[in-house]
Amino acid sequence: MPILLFLIDTSASMNQRAYLGTSYLDVAKGAVELFMKLRARDPASRGDRYMLVTFDEAPYCIKAGWKENHATFMNELKNLQASGLTTLGQALRSSFDLLNLNRLVSGIDNYGQGRNPFFLEPSILITITDGNKLTNTSSVQEELHLPLNSPLPGSELTKEPFRWDQRLFALVLRLPGAPSVEPEQLGSVPTDESAITQMCEVTGGSRSLRS
Repeated sequence: MPILLFLIDTSASMNQRAYLGTSYLDVAKGAVELFMKLRARDPASRGDRYMLVTFDEAPYCIKAGWKENHATFMNELKNLQASGLTTLGQALRSSFDLLNLNRLVSGIDNYGQGRNPFFLEPSILITITDGNKLTNTSSVQEELHLPLNSPLPGSELTKEPFRWDQRLFALVLRLPGAPSVEPEQLGSVPTDESAITQMCEVTGGSRSLRS
């Protein structure tokens, strides 16, 4: 039963609007809703578990856990508000901790007992952000840094905050505030480097742009 965790950027910059008048946060909500509808058409989705996490400080960042029903998930998604800082590093750490907490409860991580490939819990972490400057209470950061400290017992036995069966995918919004005067071309989304790019590649996931 795979876990799909949606990490939504709820920083104040997500209130900016594209030229169609829709805010970045509304675009993110619509993307999640569309994903859920398309995923529900797949018979393999019956065992899926969904989580909804934001950039708020823990534990307030957890809007819907894996035990919540679909109605609760969608209601929490609808009520998301954008305010605060772009604490992407801390939000990713909280998301991985949440996924690993479930592994701790289910006993999948068997340290000292050898590797059991059949003990796996496929997890996909989907982050939707505008990719602006990373901020915290004291400074603006150019690079993504995940806090090393974790409250989970046994976290010191794992070098990385993620596990081998966890993948990070990111949707970075690059929606212009004014319509383009140039004719649109298919596949012409400009490439750029976002702070989350390397993190996606390390986990075996990927990052895409939407403009």
